[in-house]
Amino acid sequence: MIPRARHFVAAALSSALLMLPVFAGAFTGIAHAATTGKAAAGRVLTIPLAKTVADVKRVADYWKPERLKKADLYAPATPGSAQKPSAAPAAATPAASATANVATAVTKRTSAATAAAPVAPVPPRKATTGRTMGKVFFLVGDKEYWCSASSVAARNRSVVATAGHCAYDARQNKPADYWIFIPNPGPNGETPDGVYVGAAISMHEDWGKVDYDYDYAFVTVHRGYTWAPARNGTHEMKDVGRLQDNVGGLGLELNKKPGTYAVTPFGYPAGAQPDSTKPFDGTKLRHCPQSPTRWSTKAPAYDLQKGVMVQPCDFTAGASGGPWVVGYDETRRLGSLSGVNSLTWDTDVRGHNDAVSTAYFDTITGEVYRHAASLNTITSVTQVIATN
Repeated sequence: MIPRARHFVAAALSSALLMLPVFAGAFTGIAHAATTGKAAAGRVLTIPLAKTVADVKRVADYWKPERLKKADLYAPATPGSAQKPSAAPAAATPAASATANVATAVTKRTSAATAAAPVAPVPPRKATTGRTMGKVFFLVGDKEYWCSASSVAARNRSVVATAGHCAYDARQNKPADYWIFIPNPGPNGETPDGVYVGAAISMHEDWGKVDYDYDYAFVTVHRGYTWAPARNGTHEMKDVGRLQDNVGGLGLELNKKPGTYAVTPFGYPAGAQPDSTKPFDGTKLRHCPQSPTRWSTKAPAYDLQKGVMVQPCDFTAGASGGPWVVGYDETRRLGSLSGVNSLTWDTDVRGHNDAVSTAYFDTITGEVYRHAASLNTITSVTQVIATN
């Protein structure tokens, strides 16, 4: 019998895709990668989103300026009242069969040394200051939701990091629809650095089993566009180039031992605290204080065994997918990604979140990222040939 040591309440920061309720429980023991008992290896899955210019246009037509003006009214994907999850996520439908019609398993593995190698942050081509953080918007069924996300430096200059549950619905075994990334969104639907339509999701297969040890996704995005007014009162797409060229990219750090480094979590929180108060409205990029990391308590209801926690942090729904940044430079607004907001924690059960956790970013995470960074996208989203 597990001794009753301490109470925790954890909740999915942005769990519209999974409809996960808050749960409470008592746990002991600190999780770490060497003792989880899980297999270290696994398959990288690639799930296509928009593949052609026609697909991009279809997504763009949905997210017209008039719809984006209402963006702050959309739900930061909050826990829903739908069917509760199984107490044993491992019993969920395996991703290998559930995604057979849409996913491609990557069989050529990256060498461990290559996968684990750090990635340096990169500024925009025409500036020294990064503008890497923003929101992703998507549909689940016929309802609009959003999460937080960030641009990550990559050889294809087109990778966005976010939470797995902000890109792939593991409960229904399907990707989110009409997925876009908007860096630095304005309060009235402005897109100063363009709109980037998702081309493909790269994730670990165990996210398809609702395993929060793999609640991250790297989404390869197409070239960006902005809307320019046309003579007849409609809008016309204007190609603005690749994501990294426009906003820069965070670096990537892997296999960092919690307790040996500090991070600054970022995001756009908007949801209610456990006591129903709403201190945030989702319109501003927020950050929690730079704080030391530690292994999180295990959370069996989420199959979380090797999470990393930061405290204090009062984030709520909407911040999910936002980056954890190591070595954040206030002047350059750059640093390196070491995690993404996944779960919030009310560690003293007083009705107010005071911690946030991420899946541990290890060599397997590096494999997922490097696959996303290797994918090609179409040469122009407006059918006008552009120079890369």
